[in-house]
Order: sequence, then structure tokens, then C-alpha cells
Amino acid sequence: MNPLLDFSGLPRFAEIKPEHVAPAIEQLLDENRALIARLLADASAPTWDNFVRPMEDANERLARAWGPVGHLNAVMNSPELREAYNATLPKITQYSAELGQNHALFEKFKALHGSAAFAQLSAARQKIITNELRDFRLGGAELPQELKARYLQIQDRQSELSSRFSDNLLDATNDFSLLIDKRSELSGLPEDVLQTAREAAQAAGNTGWLFTLKAPSYMPVMQLADNRELREKLYRAYATRASEFGNPEWDNTRLMDEIVALRAEEAELLGFANYGELSLAAKMAETPQQVVTFMRELAQRARPFAEKDMVEMREFARETFALSELQSWDIGYVSEKLREQRYAFSEQEVKEYFPEDAVLSGLFKLVEALYGLRISASSAPIWHETVRFFDIRNAQDELVGQFYLDLYARNSKRGGAWMDDVITRRRLDSGIQTPVAYLNCNFSSPVGGKPAVFTHDEVITLFHEFGHGLHHLLTEVEDLGVSGINGVEWDAVELPSQFMENFCWEWDVLQSMTRHVESGATLPRALFDKMLAAKNFQSGLAALRQIEFALFDMLMHSNLLSGEKSILQLLDEVRAEVAVLIPPAFNRFPQSFAHIFSGGYAAGYYSYKWAEVLSADAYSLFEEHGILNPDVGAKFRAEILAMGGARPAMQSFAAFRGREPSIDALLRHNGLIET
Repeated sequence: MNPLLDFSGLPRFAEIKPEHVAPAIEQLLDENRALIARLLADASAPTWDNFVRPMEDANERLARAWGPVGHLNAVMNSPELREAYNATLPKITQYSAELGQNHALFEKFKALHGSAAFAQLSAARQKIITNELRDFRLGGAELPQELKARYLQIQDRQSELSSRFSDNLLDATNDFSLLIDKRSELSGLPEDVLQTAREAAQAAGNTGWLFTLKAPSYMPVMQLADNRELREKLYRAYATRASEFGNPEWDNTRLMDEIVALRAEEAELLGFANYGELSLAAKMAETPQQVVTFMRELAQRARPFAEKDMVEMREFARETFALSELQSWDIGYVSEKLREQRYAFSEQEVKEYFPEDAVLSGLFKLVEALYGLRISASSAPIWHETVRFFDIRNAQDELVGQFYLDLYARNSKRGGAWMDDVITRRRLDSGIQTPVAYLNCNFSSPVGGKPAVFTHDEVITLFHEFGHGLHHLLTEVEDLGVSGINGVEWDAVELPSQFMENFCWEWDVLQSMTRHVESGATLPRALFDKMLAAKNFQSGLAALRQIEFALFDMLMHSNLLSGEKSILQLLDEVRAEVAVLIPPAFNRFPQSFAHIFSGGYAAGYYSYKWAEVLSADAYSLFEEHGILNPDVGAKFRAEILAMGGARPAMQSFAAFRGREPSIDALLRHNGLIET
């Protein structure tokens, strides 16, 4: 049996082969199209049970077959799998666009929405039907036939280009390596980084130390290597990935131009002034101008702090390193040295206190304390030997959810960290379907018989992704379309993830998740106090960086700026407005901005800051009543996590916080208020 067509349990990863992809997906697409034809031929009045439920079942089967294929393409990429994925992706895209354009289906949903039966449905089911009507309009169901054909072409081409963008970035990242044969050129780098580089060189059949553009190799060099020439080499390679400076086959420049043009055309077809408006039609924010105004106001608050950060860093670089001019490849290094001097500790010192097992144990204990749960190791078919699998159970020992944990970087895995759904909670005739999630990071793997150790930033990343996971796994909604993260406005999706980050700065949480990798001692309170004092070190610069990306994204996808500009010219203009740190002219950041060109954040990158307002304000209720207060935890679970997309995110926030959100907590948490 084709393992992709087995929906009896978890994906059978060890058995899935590239040759399974096309037959499974084509069979399911044929079955789904036949079902839709039968539903449309049925003359009886549409109801949830005779119309919505059968479509939901069919589309879930398709998603559960295609999901593992996309996941494996992201975490175990190979030429054969990539070919099978890219050959099948247009068929999925075509089917999805067909559904969105099917006027007869649209009419059926309208009839159900207007029927007496609609009022008898649960709030969750009413929300699903209302969302469907919106999505039909956004999917082109009301377009005349000749424009529908063009809309389908646009969707197909966008899908192809986004996949190629990801492939190009992965290939360009993997292609670069730098072999260093003299230990003297590597001063400043800690032993665990050198050991990893030594093992990488040995694996490639060389002696010496091999460095790549993968985060666990690249970031320590930029932050800790005394060798300025080495930092510049890696920075230049990293900043020009998938651009005209490398292999022309991997240049994303033309792809970006075409993607943006296609999005603008799609928006125009659907009657929107620009793609920004189309993107916001299903989000909390109402207009591109509202987003731009919000980001610019935030920039005004952050800019004085960022300017102060830069003055301090330039003075320190001049006095300590005789650097008359700071270059982009100096920033991470000088920043770390300044922080070490000011707060008398280093990231490397902190890292030694965060071995993987202690971090996971502390994370699980926190979640168990807040929500009355129990997390335990379990077993399941996996795609790589380092992947682990866990169960989440409630106080009654009932299975609530399950998740895979894939923590380490490797060449076959795309960069970054992300959560994705495997199975979504819903009620079936046989009972409740248990939700399952993927949690993926790109951390350094164990070296030399020692456990993997994480920087504090990596701990924060893990907590962030776990927050997404909890949003998916702790839902109590029983209908697929608004269960977990389904149906949640995109600019609210980051609320639970950013909320979890706050606990990484709490002594009561951190002390129980640390153990020095050599001595076994827990994190000293004095070191924690230094970390806390340094928490908002250069937070102005960090805030402006995110604002720069968000403004660039929204302005690129809207017509709020007059005149024709290239993507790079627009970015230069945005930087001139908000940034205090301008990268060199050769920097090609957009060519690797996967969030907006291949990751679903187009005209939505502002969501990180938008949701940070919500998450900081939500967390302030814990600060008021005790950060491990189980009553507040239960309320957060009930009003935010459990509700999924069954009601508007603002209603969920107000139900938890008792009022509309305020920006004050965000500014306070980020140190952007003068004290």
C-alpha cells in the first residue's frame, strides 16, 4: 500500500519514497473532484452533514498525504524528492485554485449561510462557513470565466516560483564552505565550535576546520572570531546568497520581481488596490496604511535608543579595536565584546549552562505547571535518527496531543525554525482525533560525546516554536476549519509563540532548566542578574531591524509610495528612513527573505511586531498575578489556546485580558521607555 494513503495513524516516514508522491496525490485529487461533482449534483438543501463534512473529510485526506511530502522536502531534501515535490506541487495548487473559483460551491455555501439551519450551528461552524464565503471571494469565485483562467495561471506560477526561491536559497547556502588550516586564524572561537568545524572538515575528507553558512557554524564566527578577514568572507558569502554574485542558476532576483508583479496582478483581478489590501482581508489589521503608520510610530519610539546603541558601539570599537569605521561584519563581534565588558559575562559562558536535556525538562515542567499537563517521551516513525517524539497528557491521563522534535541543523534541512501541523484536532464518529505537530529548529548537534548545548537565544527560539505548537495542540475546538491555528488571523498567530519567550527571562523558570555541562551546577543568580541587566542591550537596534523588514514588505506590496522602484531601491529608501545601521551596497538581503517570498508572510511580516503588542500585554497579567499562577495559566489556555480560530483573535484577547491591548507592556519589555 502507498504509505501516503494510510490515514490510520502517524505518517510512515521510513517507507515514504519519491515515487509514492505522484500516484497518491493524483488518486486523492481524482477522488476529491468526483466527490465535489456529486455534492453539486445533489439537489437537496446543503447542510453541514451532507455538504460541508464530506468536503472537509476529503480535503483533510489530501492535506495529510501532501503534508509529509512538503515536510520531508524541507527537512530531508534530496534531488529525487525535490523533483517529485516540484512536479506535484502545480497539481495541488491547481486543485486549490479550482476550489476557490468554483461558483457553484460558493452558491451552496451562500445557501447554507442563508438557511434556517445556519442559526442552529455552533459558533465554530458558523465561523467556518463565514470564512469560506470570504475565501471564495478572495479565491476568484466571482470572476468572469476569462479572468478565472488568468487567476489560475497566476496561482500556478506563484507556487512554482516560491518553491524555486526556497530551493535556490538552500542550494546557495549549502554550496559555500571555507576550509581553514591554521589554528591561529581562529582565535576567539570556543572549543565546541572548533570541534564541530573539525568534524565537518573530516567528514569532507580534509584536515583543518570547515565553516559553512548554516546558522550553528556562521553565527559563532560573526560573533566571536577575532579574525576580521574571516568574518568579512563569511558575511559577504551569507549576504549575497541566491543573488547575481553567485551561481546564476540560483539567482532569486528575477523570481522576486515576478512574484511581486504576479501578486499585484492577482490583487487587481480581485478588485483590490494592491496586494497589501488583499493580504489584510483575512487579518486583524485593516489597511496597509494602518500597518505602515503603526510601524513608523514604533520606529520613532525605538530610534533614539538605536542611535544611542550605535554611538556607544562606534566609540567602543574605536577605543578597543582601533576601528575607525564599523562594517557590517564587525557589528556582531563588537556588540558581543561590548556586552561582555559592560555586563561581565559572555554568551559562551551562559551557553555552558543550557544542555539540551535540562532545557527540555525545564520547558516541559513550565508547560505542565501552567496548564496541568504531563509531557513524556513516546515513539513514532521518524525521518532522521535524531528526531524525537512526545505525548502530552492531561491530569486525567488522557492523550491531548503529540509532537515531533527535530532540533539540529543539517545540509538536507532548510534554515530557520518553524512549527507545522501533522494532524489537526477534530471530532470524528470514533471520537476526538488527537492533534500532532512538527517542531523544527537548526541548533548545533552534540559534539565529542557531550550533550548539545544551546545559547540563550536558541532557548528563546525553542520556547517560541513550542508556543506555536501549544496553539495547535491545546485547542478544544472540534471542527477542522477553526481548530488549532486554522482560521486564526495571521497577525495573531505569533501571540502564543512570542508569549512563551517571556518565560526565558524568569529566574523561577530558568534556574530549574540549567545545569553546567562540566560541573553540573545550576545557573548562578549573579550570572542571571547580569543576563537580565543585558536583556535590552541594543534593543533599539533589534527593534529597528524588524521594523525595517516589515515596512519594506508592506510598502513593496502596496502602492503607498509613488514612482517605479526596483526592490533594492525600495529597500534602500526604507533603510534611509528608519535604519541607523546601513549594510554595504553588495548586501542582497531580499534574495534570502524567505518569509515573504516563500513562507506565507507576504504583506504580513509586520505580524511579528503586531502580535508582540498582544503577547507582551497578555504576559503582563501573569506579571501581575504570578508568572506560574495556574489560574491565569488556565485562563490563557481557555481563552487563547483552546479557542483556535473559532472567534476573532481580538475577542479572544479581550476575553483573557479584560480589555483591548495596550502597547505599554511591549515598550517596557523591550526597554524602549526612558527610566
